[in-house]
Amino acid sequence: MTVLWGVSFDATPLSGVVVEFLKTARHLRGGNRYRVHLDLGYDIKADKNAFFRPYRDEAALLPDWVVLDRVAGLEDVPGYDRAFVGRVLTEVVQNDDPALLEQVGRIAADIADRIEETWERLGVTLVVVENGTLPENITYTRALYRAIERYGARHRLGRFVLWRDHDLMWQSEPGAAKYGRFPYPATPAPRNSPHVHYFALHEQARARTLEWVPDLAHIDVLPNTFTCRTAEVDGHNAAFRRDHGIPGNAALLARITRIIPQKRVDRDVHLLAMLADRLDAYLFVAGDVGEAPGEHARLADLASRLGVRERVVFGGWLTPYDTRLEGRYSVRDLLAHADLVTFLTSYDYESYGNPISEAVASGTPYATSRYELYDAVYGDRGFRAPVLDVRVHDLPTRAFADEVAELITDEGKRGEVVDSNREAGEALFGEGVAAGLLDRLYPPPMKPRARMSVVLPVYNEAANLDEVLRTLHDQRDGDGPLDKDLYEVVLVDNNSTDDTVAIARAFAAAHPDLAVHVIHEPEQGVSCARRAGMEFAATRSRNRPGTDVGERFYLVSADADCRVDPHWLAELLAAMETSKAAIAVCDYYYDPDHFTGRPRLWDAIQRTLRCRAVTFSLFGGFPDGKGFAVDRDAYERVGGIEVFYQLQDGKFVNHLSDDWDFGIKVANAGGPVTYAPRSRVEINPRRIDHAIDEVVTGRAYGSDGIIVMRDIRPQPPATAGDDLTEEQARLAWDFSIKDFTPKNTILPVLLTPSLLEDEPVVAFFGPDLAARLGRRIAEIRDEMRVTDFAPIHSYKTPSYRLYLEFADDILARLRLHVGEDIGFPPPLPPCFRDVPPERFTEFVRYYCEDRESGEAHNYFGNGGVF
Repeated sequence: MTVLWGVSFDATPLSGVVVEFLKTARHLRGGNRYRVHLDLGYDIKADKNAFFRPYRDEAALLPDWVVLDRVAGLEDVPGYDRAFVGRVLTEVVQNDDPALLEQVGRIAADIADRIEETWERLGVTLVVVENGTLPENITYTRALYRAIERYGARHRLGRFVLWRDHDLMWQSEPGAAKYGRFPYPATPAPRNSPHVHYFALHEQARARTLEWVPDLAHIDVLPNTFTCRTAEVDGHNAAFRRDHGIPGNAALLARITRIIPQKRVDRDVHLLAMLADRLDAYLFVAGDVGEAPGEHARLADLASRLGVRERVVFGGWLTPYDTRLEGRYSVRDLLAHADLVTFLTSYDYESYGNPISEAVASGTPYATSRYELYDAVYGDRGFRAPVLDVRVHDLPTRAFADEVAELITDEGKRGEVVDSNREAGEALFGEGVAAGLLDRLYPPPMKPRARMSVVLPVYNEAANLDEVLRTLHDQRDGDGPLDKDLYEVVLVDNNSTDDTVAIARAFAAAHPDLAVHVIHEPEQGVSCARRAGMEFAATRSRNRPGTDVGERFYLVSADADCRVDPHWLAELLAAMETSKAAIAVCDYYYDPDHFTGRPRLWDAIQRTLRCRAVTFSLFGGFPDGKGFAVDRDAYERVGGIEVFYQLQDGKFVNHLSDDWDFGIKVANAGGPVTYAPRSRVEINPRRIDHAIDEVVTGRAYGSDGIIVMRDIRPQPPATAGDDLTEEQARLAWDFSIKDFTPKNTILPVLLTPSLLEDEPVVAFFGPDLAARLGRRIAEIRDEMRVTDFAPIHSYKTPSYRLYLEFADDILARLRLHVGEDIGFPPPLPPCFRDVPPERFTEFVRYYCEDRESGEAHNYFGNGGVF
């Protein structure tokens, strides 16, 4: 089992920060995927009076799957103690005095060594940092960054650190400059590390972070999340009011807070006094009265002066929301009895306002001050509540109190507000909100022996998916089954509206021997889905425990409507291991039984497949999404799958050729491509069946240069059509050979001219044609040495040009090596009729560069036929 190490800079046994860690760790842990260790930060934060204090009964407050832990040996670091941390905060952070910085650096280096030693001893593969940027202890933060960089590089872990800031300098008493002033020169700023992904609680915090560190690349919003479930009186909490002396019929206001001046509990006491003449109301303050005894005494005195002392209950510390400990009440127990949650806090103190979310999730209305970030988190997101503008009115006004009273007493309005808030809360901070992001960025660990991840993009594939997954499950190696520990399936749901996801999860549950992961890609398009799956698999493959750093790992692409042969994966693996190529390309075929009674269509398909078999064996071919494998390191070296966009009818659309473009990038970067002819995929013929008009006219993917995916599944399903006429068969073949030849005979040597010196390639082209192609390729590459940014343009255009210039010669060689039925080149576009022969090459260039109208793309079939 791998290890997740969490560290909270809060130095509190069960604070809101720790609770959020537990929620995150619970999700990441899944089915016991990680052993979870938590450092509460006693040896980090100086103002909680716990520095170096041994743990006592804190473990009883945490789930039994959490191991309380800390970095060993910190008490032995010379000069590192509570007094030093306090001095650094005062002298360096608040007053910009550099005198201690040399000592900070020396101590941070010692701490970093001890952090690494602890992680090495445990075998840590994932780290969660809570509130590490807040500069309470910049020495420890520096040490943590140093340890992360060295440990991550040594173990090749990728982004193994989830760094989340609940509080930041501008959210925590900025007026007092407790943590210095912008640009916070003493605070270790977030950095672009290959090992860290940052998270802010909301968009405003993310934006402010980027103002501070404009080039920070990896930062997302990960809100606090809550279980949206009505808090109810039950057997556990039925005596809550009785135990605290609150009458059963009294209106109960709940304030969940630390009892310190910044929380402004005095406003709640004033509100209670204003409600006293119209409501039998009580105020329950859930907080530790011992943290700031002077503030507790002040509030008690205020309540006495306002005549409501007997109605203010200081109930002590409650266990956090949704926790349940024997003999203790929780925040949710309080909310089961409360009529209203109040949150009349300081303007510049709060960063999120968890009590508001807790109230919303529990079905309790709330009233709040308009603190600095209220609108960013709640007010502008559709939540409804009485709001006191504390920049105008320091204490509750009569109008505010009237609005609160109405919300408590008017059952119709109360129900309407609760329902509206709950709907918004479920969408914005329900449990599922964080799950997708966490699953994408910190996916479950991979089996130690895994060598391949099969990425399967899916969109509404309920009709085919079970069979496709079965063929992936039943993979063979020789005469026996392929070891399921060697591979996994990553299914990428691309916004399916049918039962696709349910079928995938049911299959996974029924076949526990094969790891099947289901992730979601919200941006529509197979290119986006394929990229998401590849990134998911690549990230996880870095975290396999005990992996030999020299062992290759492979990302494999499959199509959700195609069935793979039993030895598909084993043959791909063997081809990659033997050749050490960057990419291995499969063989593809159609089931001939599907084309019974359609001999003309079958003949056109077979001629294309015969051509492909010859050229793939020479050049390796290019990856098709239906089946290829790529070495993970080669994938990452070229930046992975890249999604290009085109304009169609005034809107940006995904360009469909991500698989071919990716192959071009890898080959152009020097990555060899190999062909695995015994790794076979059966193509689903539905595109031919149900888009036959487009197939015949070469418009199966679009027109005018727009190559996009479109859904060709009929509603209801159609059966295979009749055979092609002779004219249709001729047109279909013309488009097939025009698409095939530039891609599969010209593009490989355009990318790798040295192929024209290989003996088999020279034998295919013939010495004279090989030499002429080599000279012309050199001329065109020199002419186009400043190229477009997109491979589809950088290489597609010159491939078209070379085809038009050499079509007669190349088709002659195909007839020689594949068969006379390959025939002769299709007619040239009509625009060349009036071009003088001596200027043919010149006008070919103009024609192939014509991207405005897409004439050349239309002529060449716009992406393939068979």
